[in-house]
Amino acid sequence: SIIMASTLRLVSSRYLSGVASKNGLYATSSTSAPLMFRSSTSILTSSQFGSRFQSTDADAAAAAPKVKAPPMVYISGEEMTHYTTQLLLQQWVEPYFDTSSWEKYDLSCKSRDDTDDQVLSDAVEAGKRVGAIFKEPTITPSAIQVQEMGLKKAWGSPNGAMRRGWNGITISRDTIHIEGIELGYKNQVLFERHAVGGEYGAGWNEVGAGTLLTTYIPKDGGAPFVVDKRDLTDNHNVCVVYHNPYDNVRDLAHLFFNRCLDAK
Repeated sequence: SIIMASTLRLVSSRYLSGVASKNGLYATSSTSAPLMFRSSTSILTSSQFGSRFQSTDADAAAAAPKVKAPPMVYISGEEMTHYTTQLLLQQWVEPYFDTSSWEKYDLSCKSRDDTDDQVLSDAVEAGKRVGAIFKEPTITPSAIQVQEMGLKKAWGSPNGAMRRGWNGITISRDTIHIEGIELGYKNQVLFERHAVGGEYGAGWNEVGAGTLLTTYIPKDGGAPFVVDKRDLTDNHNVCVVYHNPYDNVRDLAHLFFNRCLDAK
């Protein structure tokens, strides 16, 4: 199966609470298993996080041979979650696992800009080939961020490109239950969201007063027809057009109800 762990949430610049990577789990196959990292204490300062287990972990790692990790595509992002993930790798993964079979791709804005987004295409192709992916959070740069970072353009959503490339049909966003914290309900709540079409591929423009036509032209050469027609009487309008594909709704429902049965 192909999964992307999308969020390692940093509580503040100095404290890590739990260090969990379950929030924002992307599932693109018929199964969806949560990925999770836990610290042995609930709160660690940044210095403690890097040194508390260093001596004992180093001794243990030196005493035993590393486990050969299976092939995987590792996609790195940026900002604080990238920093957090690197700490996890350095302290808890690399001392014990041989990750030489991992293929690594840097999807930071600078890397995408420097390669004219070739690195994103390479990452998507590698994901298809390997079939196992771990993804850090990435940025889809806004117009302001393009200026701040000195980018050539506002590169599109990397997640959207990955979903299209890997036939990703759904985003799983489930509630996170932490021992000792009452949420008002005891059972986990499962959520699935259609991850293709809709706003992800929307076209839009700013227009003035006039008439907006949405015309469908059949692929089989049939007669075109107007899907929607509306008169715009205001002088300043934003028009947005998108569609929702139905071909994979059955697969989405099958995935979701299987997850519900597994969690029962």
